[in-house]
Amino acid sequence: MTTANQAGTARQRSRGATIWLTGLPSSGKTTVARALAGRLRSEGHRVEVLDGDEIRRFLSAGLGFSREDRNTNVQRIGLVAEILARNGIFAVVPVIAPYADSREAVRKRHAASDTPYFEIHVATPLEVCSERDVKGLYARQAAGQLKGLTGVDDPYEAPVSPDLFLETQAQTPAESAGSVHAVLADRGLV
Repeated sequence: MTTANQAGTARQRSRGATIWLTGLPSSGKTTVARALAGRLRSEGHRVEVLDGDEIRRFLSAGLGFSREDRNTNVQRIGLVAEILARNGIFAVVPVIAPYADSREAVRKRHAASDTPYFEIHVATPLEVCSERDVKGLYARQAAGQLKGLTGVDDPYEAPVSPDLFLETQAQTPAESAGSVHAVLADRGLV
């Protein structure tokens, strides 16, 4: 027989959330997402990482990088994340989502279904991102081989009041993931 307290704990543990990591290319979004997902899984939580590159290859294949296409991409990812989260899964989303109105629409979708949503700004400075240049995007842009690089020659509207600012240049990935985990713990989700 379970007690009311045990039943409440089970309900709380089965509650999911969307953790959206937004930031410039090479800011550390995916690295932090993977570290956070590993920690959450080790605690027994169900987790899905909705990687922006994978989503673009499959769910958003055929979309370009116009403002309209970027918005469509973000809304598709937001819908999938919200469905997962309201069904008890932590949806960790390392996706640039450069426009504030697109991110706000995703937040509102979550609010409408009473699904927890956290916007995490991976606020790594452009100079650090350019040095990391994980995918060679900054080098290609500098060589004139790439146009529309977010934060360089295409806009990035940084969050004004995210749930958390992460400065990955000053933390290890595990420390950054720990900071996000602490936000989830403060809300009673982990």
